[in-house]
Amino acid sequence: MTFVFAVAGAAIGFKTIWQFPSVAAGNGGGAFILIYLLLSLLVGAPLLIAQIMLGRRTHTSPVATFAELGTRVRGRRYWVIVGAAAVVAGFVVFSYLSVIAGWTIAYFVRAVFGSLSGLTADGMGGVFASFVRDPEKQVFWHALFAIIVVAISARGLRRGLDPAVRWLVPSLYAALLMLTAYAAQAGALEDVGRHLFSPDFTKISPYTWLIATAQVFFSLGLGTGVAMMYGAYLKADASIARAGMAVVGVDVLTSLLAATLVFAVSFGGGVAPTSGPNLMFQVLPLAFDHLPAGRWAVSLYFAALVIIALLMGLALLEPAIVWLEERFGMTRLRAALTIGLAGWALGLVTLFSFNYAAFSFKILGIEKSLGLFDVLQSLTAELLFPLAALLTALFVGWMLKPDGARDELAMRSPCSFDAWIWSLRLLVPPALLVLLVTLYRL
Repeated sequence: MTFVFAVAGAAIGFKTIWQFPSVAAGNGGGAFILIYLLLSLLVGAPLLIAQIMLGRRTHTSPVATFAELGTRVRGRRYWVIVGAAAVVAGFVVFSYLSVIAGWTIAYFVRAVFGSLSGLTADGMGGVFASFVRDPEKQVFWHALFAIIVVAISARGLRRGLDPAVRWLVPSLYAALLMLTAYAAQAGALEDVGRHLFSPDFTKISPYTWLIATAQVFFSLGLGTGVAMMYGAYLKADASIARAGMAVVGVDVLTSLLAATLVFAVSFGGGVAPTSGPNLMFQVLPLAFDHLPAGRWAVSLYFAALVIIALLMGLALLEPAIVWLEERFGMTRLRAALTIGLAGWALGLVTLFSFNYAAFSFKILGIEKSLGLFDVLQSLTAELLFPLAALLTALFVGWMLKPDGARDELAMRSPCSFDAWIWSLRLLVPPALLVLLVTLYRL
């Protein structure tokens, strides 16, 4: 259960809050949700199970996993690049996640002290714009988040990660359920049902399937080394398939819960829902303020965002920390401090991209306006993550001998194993290849 909590908690991410609701509502509502569920089972689950299996098979970091297992297949030494790409990409994401996570901590403090109460839409937008343009304040909150993550990670698995996950994940879901029940009292659930869950199959197109695939991919964190790293800690008698399916189930339910919350609060507060950071830091705080006891509800909301950020940060740093321990023989404390400091320093690039160092450019014809932050985001989300996931699927599905995977998974039914391996071979690679080619346009 702790493993399921850890992987599912790490996979939630801010995109579950600021992207899934608008994507689902704008692409057929209930029809999109059905496609999302189907792709989670056919594409997401097989690859997630494969990554967990790789981790438990070697009990090492993703880099060492591919280095060890790669020697048994064609290509040998080059497969280690796949593990390295996943670890590097996760580290880069941590660097800019830390900046946005700092925003959530700052907004939590402001919400508790009532600074977000009584503002107009323009006032809320002004507060956010002023904060983002102030690098000095952001440096403090960015550093505070990095210090908290490093302090937990430095304590190791049993004294740091394990108890943190056991406390944070139940607290997160308790907060989400309380907020959803609170928003339901505003009487907007009928509007939510029509807007989100009512199926509109006329909006289904190839683009809908593509965007649903992308949502599954990022929602489960399939391009990072997180599932592989946490898989290395999974007990030998635990069923990998059951754990993987449980993570998928929790992830789908969380996405639906988050979407219900977003629309219930927006409609109940009389504010038009949107997407992206504007939804998190402007629209929802404004909508909460229009509801009874809004000050305390918005405080709980930002507390939930802080927990989401912590779970992501701990997960993204773990593969890099373990790799430093393996490669250079560092102690856990030294490895955590080294990677945490490096992540904080790289995060300054993102921080200044929102103000002093912002510049515009084009990538494949797409206009970008946030300088090096957009470069880092494109490098990770649009290249390294899908490429690492695609090569992982090919490695497990076509390069490794099936007997090893069969023994590790220990599925009771031979049909279950065949369904898994052939999904991994025939369904996952084409889906990821199309995603890799088109992701920059989504």
